[in-house]
Amino acid sequence: MRINFLIDGRDYLIPMVIEEPSVVAAASNAAKMAREGGGFTTDFTAPIMIGQIQIVDVRNPESARFEILRNKAEIIEKANECDPVLLKLGGGCKDIEVRIIESMFGKMVVVHLLVDVRDAMGANAVNTMCEKVAPIVGRLAEGRPLLRILSNLAVYRIARAKAVFKKTAIGGEEVVDGVMKAYAFAEADPFRCATHNKGIMNGISALMIATGNDFRAVEAGAHGYAAIRGYKPLTKYEVDEKGDLVGTIEVPITAGIVGGATQVNPLAKICLKILGVKSSEELSRVAAALGLAQNFAALRALATEGIQRGHMELHARNIAIMAGAEGSEIDKVAELMVREGKIRIDYAREILSKLRGG
Repeated sequence: MRINFLIDGRDYLIPMVIEEPSVVAAASNAAKMAREGGGFTTDFTAPIMIGQIQIVDVRNPESARFEILRNKAEIIEKANECDPVLLKLGGGCKDIEVRIIESMFGKMVVVHLLVDVRDAMGANAVNTMCEKVAPIVGRLAEGRPLLRILSNLAVYRIARAKAVFKKTAIGGEEVVDGVMKAYAFAEADPFRCATHNKGIMNGISALMIATGNDFRAVEAGAHGYAAIRGYKPLTKYEVDEKGDLVGTIEVPITAGIVGGATQVNPLAKICLKILGVKSSEELSRVAAALGLAQNFAALRALATEGIQRGHMELHARNIAIMAGAEGSEIDKVAELMVREGKIRIDYAREILSKLRGG
């Protein structure tokens, strides 16, 4: 649990499920620093998911596109017959798009259903709608419907967050400059950028797992979004007129608080209760803030003492426990391993044996 998060003027206790304790500690420390600059402010577009219907063997793609759009109302009405409850809650299919794409088999027509899924992740609702309207769009396009499935690249379900990290809170102008240069490295190099974005997802995925959401879908969407115009960082950093660091993030978050494991898994239900969010939108906003915090923490560590030091200090405790240390022995064994720079289970056992007089 991380307790330092001030998001849109509210304090949050954020549950995280991840194998690496340094990730959790880093997020908390970054959030504490952000608090001095007013915490995180967030924004969210809408819980719109995209359902795709692939139409193949279309002789006249442009004519097909025209006919599908001309009959948009009929398609939307048919899609919304699938889920009257979602419709009653203000959701449902809101619009359609038609794309013509080039492939190794020639041109294909792809219809997008834009579905407001409200507080659900929405996969089942969207897939059902795609199945329902596929025959209609196939007839209008004079082609054959093939794939009918949602897309995890949720470009209309975007969460954003911003934080000001005051230079006095993060270590001064040298640290600000170091973070900016680390960010510039990720912006310029896809090899570094992949790890940069992975660090963001360390936090977001840990929250998704804790709340019973499909973290793999969220990760796929995030990396897909990063690659739309050439693979780039999901975060951006600038320096304001005061010399403080300003970080922002923009990422698709396909998370829900109803349906699926969020309602079935008792631990997920407990985590959602601890978090205290009332909607999928609020959960997405929190996730974006957490991702920004995680990324800033990593960049700051890399630009100062290096990321390995803090990581290994926390890892040493795990090794001590694996070696059989208990209670106060854990910290003693971990401290000695870190001091000697030998964080190995054989050395932990050796230290433990000496502590116990063996």
